[in-house]
Amino acid sequence: MSEEKKTANPFLVPYGTPHDTVPFDRISMEHYEEAFMEGIRRDNEQIEKTINNPEKPTFDNTIISTEEDEDYYGLLSRVSTVFFNLLSAETNDAMDALAQKMQPILTQHANDVRLNPRLFERIRQVHLHHRRLTAEEQMLLDNCYQSFVRSGALLDEDGKNKLRQLTEEASMLSLQFQQNLLKAQKAYTLDITDEAQLDGLPETAREAAALTAKEQGKQGWTFTLDYPSYSPFMTYSTQRELRRQMYMARNTLCTHDDAENNTEICKRLVNVRREIAQLLGYKTYADYVMKRRMASTTRNVYRLLDDLIDAYKPTALKEKEELVKLAHKDIDKLRPWDSAFYAHKLQMKKYDLDAEMLRPYFELSQVIKGVFGLATRLYGIKFTENKDIPVYHPDVKAYEVTDRDGSFLAVFYADFHPRKGKQGGAWMTEYQGQYIDQKGENIRPHVSVVMNLTKPTEDKPALLTLSEVETFLHEFGHSLHGMFANTRFESLSGTNVWWDFVELPSQFMENYAVEKDFLRTFAFHYQTGEAMPDELIRRIVKSRNFMAATACMRQVSLGLLDMAYYTKKEPFNEDIKSFEKKAWKKAILGEQLEETCMTVQFSHIMAGGYAAGYYSYKWAEVLDADAFSVFKRHGIFDEKTAQRFRDEVLSKGGTEHPMVLYKRFRGGDPTIEALLRRNGIKRVKK
Repeated sequence: MSEEKKTANPFLVPYGTPHDTVPFDRISMEHYEEAFMEGIRRDNEQIEKTINNPEKPTFDNTIISTEEDEDYYGLLSRVSTVFFNLLSAETNDAMDALAQKMQPILTQHANDVRLNPRLFERIRQVHLHHRRLTAEEQMLLDNCYQSFVRSGALLDEDGKNKLRQLTEEASMLSLQFQQNLLKAQKAYTLDITDEAQLDGLPETAREAAALTAKEQGKQGWTFTLDYPSYSPFMTYSTQRELRRQMYMARNTLCTHDDAENNTEICKRLVNVRREIAQLLGYKTYADYVMKRRMASTTRNVYRLLDDLIDAYKPTALKEKEELVKLAHKDIDKLRPWDSAFYAHKLQMKKYDLDAEMLRPYFELSQVIKGVFGLATRLYGIKFTENKDIPVYHPDVKAYEVTDRDGSFLAVFYADFHPRKGKQGGAWMTEYQGQYIDQKGENIRPHVSVVMNLTKPTEDKPALLTLSEVETFLHEFGHSLHGMFANTRFESLSGTNVWWDFVELPSQFMENYAVEKDFLRTFAFHYQTGEAMPDELIRRIVKSRNFMAATACMRQVSLGLLDMAYYTKKEPFNEDIKSFEKKAWKKAILGEQLEETCMTVQFSHIMAGGYAAGYYSYKWAEVLDADAFSVFKRHGIFDEKTAQRFRDEVLSKGGTEHPMVLYKRFRGGDPTIEALLRRNGIKRVKK
């Protein structure tokens, strides 16, 4: 490769940007493939160097050499991180095509590494015979050894070849699933030209729809399946037939007889993962997954889900009965597209509260100040926007984060609004993880949150709902986990923890959304500057458990569906829609329509890493309620408690078993009682 060509590709030279951030403004499509292939070449060169080392395998010359050599392994990691992050946040046809091309090449390379017998033998020797290690070094060694074993290193050649084929197929199926879902979701619009059909919709929803129509070159008002458009429509529109159309469009995504149908992809993914697990000696894919989870067994997962059903379902049935009773004043039967509409009416009746009343007090720039201010109050950190840091889209803001002592802590990117090339939902990711390099320098992380919050209109700034504020807090909690990382090894830093522990920091932050003392810091009317009235805050606090049991049952139903697929021991060949409805039946409260299907759009368990792990949201909810009860006891802004949470949980990443970290903070085992108290649930004595 010529020096001239190296210089032209920003991945292959020092970035020369503030804090060595990704030079998004200099990266073009043609740079990715070149950098991918050069990264693979460097990986292979370093592996050859390691396995040909004539010295006896040691932790330092085998494990650390692969973990810490950023000159080699760093390139492939850097380009992969940027490319696949943007594939979710800002994709286009060219990126989709390159992903299809590169995915099998990258999977093959990963297999070549994990199934290299000479490399594994060195790692195995270190695992058997090594010097005294620190707790973090021991965790790195165990993770390294287990990652090879769980990737097939102990299989014979026939087994390895079979595993290669299965993992390559699984990676392509997951990619295709995600691309199909994005295309299907972005393809649908509800276009309205008769203003009478906007009846019931608040001004914010009308203005947003008018702006969307204008952006798409249409007349009137355009509604999409993006959450900030879909949710207000389903909540406020009096047009029952249009609500039905929107509901059916959203809940039949990827089921139609077209190129975006995900049915066969889901079936094959479930079977491929089962085959991988069984090839590796496990009965089911869930058994394979649980070996590296706090839950440890599928029995413990089902025990949690069943306990939640026992505790919450009686209350959820009462909530449903109340909703049906109210709806029957207008309609004969409550249908799925009626639920949000009548839930809003019920909330107004009981608490005189709805999302639109709160929007004027949740202007995005004020919410940002509130969320950042909360981190400052708890941990002493500060956020300063730096417009010299390149970003990948004008919507994205980049901040420098400094610690209590003024030292540089992290770079924080925030990407707030929906757009054509962005997946739905919200997530946190990293462009650089934290680690300590070979010179002893603490390399600080670059973290990002990506959301789909309400956009500004031509007449109004972005005004959020309380639910969107909670989403921001959730993802910000993940980002704190990343920003506070303070470990030696990057693969153990930040959110690199067991999957059913990763949601603790995020769900913990959601608790603040309904705390009066927190709302007082930022909830000011965007026009008058007046603070949110005490009476409105009182209603928010009073209504915090509105339909909470129903929401819990929804999460439990998704956990049951996930486990039903991944506890299969035999080949899966059933009809997905029928299987789904049976799998989650005991947690479902309302009508199930024959045409609708969640599985084919359930990104978490098909393409998002939560396969046999969706229960972790509820698992972590037990932990977050328990942890927040400590703050409630000492004060929700108590700096000493926050410092312990930072020191014992947030900064430690995956350096020790998560329950060890949690108990060190908590001083004992977590219990479900704090969650039940928070949700106002009383156990039924048996």
